[in-house]
Amino acid sequence: MQAIVYKSTGSWYIVKTHDGKSYRARIKGAMKLEGITSTNPIAVGDIVEIIPDTESEQSVVITEIKERDNYIARVSPHNKNQHHIVGANLDQTLLFATLRNPKTSGGFIDRFLISAEAFHVPAILVFNKIDIYRKKEIDLLELYNDLYTRIGYKVMLISMETQQGLRDLKYLLKDKTTLISGHSGVGKSTFINAVHPDVTLKTGAVSGWSGKGMHTTTFSEMIDLPFGGRVIDTPGIREFGVLDISRQELSHYFPEMRSRLHDCKFNNCLHLDEPDCAVTRAVVMGEIAEERYISYCKILDTISEITY
Repeated sequence: MQAIVYKSTGSWYIVKTHDGKSYRARIKGAMKLEGITSTNPIAVGDIVEIIPDTESEQSVVITEIKERDNYIARVSPHNKNQHHIVGANLDQTLLFATLRNPKTSGGFIDRFLISAEAFHVPAILVFNKIDIYRKKEIDLLELYNDLYTRIGYKVMLISMETQQGLRDLKYLLKDKTTLISGHSGVGKSTFINAVHPDVTLKTGAVSGWSGKGMHTTTFSEMIDLPFGGRVIDTPGIREFGVLDISRQELSHYFPEMRSRLHDCKFNNCLHLDEPDCAVTRAVVMGEIAEERYISYCKILDTISEITY
């Protein structure tokens, strides 16, 4: 019998079958996990095969993990050489960002978008708390809105306090499986509570001395929406490293660069100081935003010359 993983707490999982029944589940001891390179062999959103647990009538045993359509992964918080899958089999992902209380950096946004591109998950940027922005944040918001819209990303501007933009964002969730991510304190859990009144996820204040959110979600968890669809609530992410991407591949995950790569003189062009580079030419002409190019260069510097 097939089921979908709704929650992972380490060695135990919560799964739900197609008829809506939920079970506690564990991995079969002899189940083969070849090819699993993440810290979590089973992720929320995975489709699995289950059988009754002979040791307990209240639980089931996972015997097989079906091939994933896609997933989103981050650097493991416990081992920077491994990755941790935060959600699988996704229709889309929402990155919640705030420009004040706490501030989400452009570099964090770009690294998340690169990961979404690499794992083939459509991404939507959601700028929350727009009701508390001052002039400098409003100016930055206008820059980001224009920048990311121009290269093909959908950008939503919302306020949970005033409900601005909430209806339109809720509409985008209908009948889809959506991963919700972002720093702690940006309003992910508050948003889920608003679109599903029967859910009461813990929400946390932002630390006054650090300006950073405090973690309230401990494990990723999938939640069924009353109007159709599912959302995956994830723990707040402080950093989002670029995973398993070589220096030569990085530009492929910048949409505005990807469309120009075939015009570069060299196939292995890194778009730095090579002659006849279509990307740097587009930056000079104003066709690629300087902010995005600087972000590309900074991320490139963090990628080792050797990719294993």
